Amino acid sequence: MPAMLTIRKLQVAYGGIKAVKGVDLDITTGEVVALIGANGAGKTTLLKAISGLLKPAAGSITYEGTDVTGKPAYDLVRRGLAMVPEGRGMFPRLTVAENLAMGAYIRDDEVAIARDLEHAYTLFPRLAERRTQAAGTLSGGEQQMLAMARALMCRPRMLLLDEPSMGLAPLMVGKIFETVRAIAAEGVTMLLVEQNAKLALETSARGYVMESGNIVLADEAENLLSSPQVRQAYLGE
Repeated sequence: MPAMLTIRKLQVAYGGIKAVKGVDLDITTGEVVALIGANGAGKTTLLKAISGLLKPAAGSITYEGTDVTGKPAYDLVRRGLAMVPEGRGMFPRLTVAENLAMGAYIRDDEVAIARDLEHAYTLFPRLAERRTQAAGTLSGGEQQMLAMARALMCRPRMLLLDEPSMGLAPLMVGKIFETVRAIAAEGVTMLLVEQNAKLALETSARGYVMESGNIVLADEAENLLSSPQVRQAYLGE
């Protein structure tokens, strides 16, 4: 399969502090890839650079064969690359249906948008039940569902997921990851940043481990799950 995302020697800085220090990363079309590491390792910063929310200081990002280094987020969304941010980023006073409509703001194919909206409600039945409810009144798990469904409304070919299980009850975490697997089965490529390293690796084909702004390990997910280094540092074993 062709490469969907290729990152070479990427550096990202906040002021004078380098949060990402020369990262190489590859994702093939149709893959689910996990990015794990401790808080402050640079994972979210890397996602923000890939999605166009932060401008890299050095290095390159190639998406579907095109150099998109430093391109703004709205341009990347139009190219089919969407991010579900940590913290979900709801429009709290808008209803569930209105938030989903915001996800399709770059589109004008109304029949297809309506079809995708029904598909989102099929993937997330709880959102269908709450379509007229204000997003700010939803539970944390429901807001996470809404953030994922909203991103899908722009028809992404690649989805960046930042900490989808954060702050959720175990039962809701299970539901979220069931849906992650369902979205992957539809052919959407994913880069998954997740504090639950075991769940992230079990959901992914391959994984990267990030420490202090660097990639320190890269392997098949099953190899990382059985690695003593990973088990001790991230799986609590």
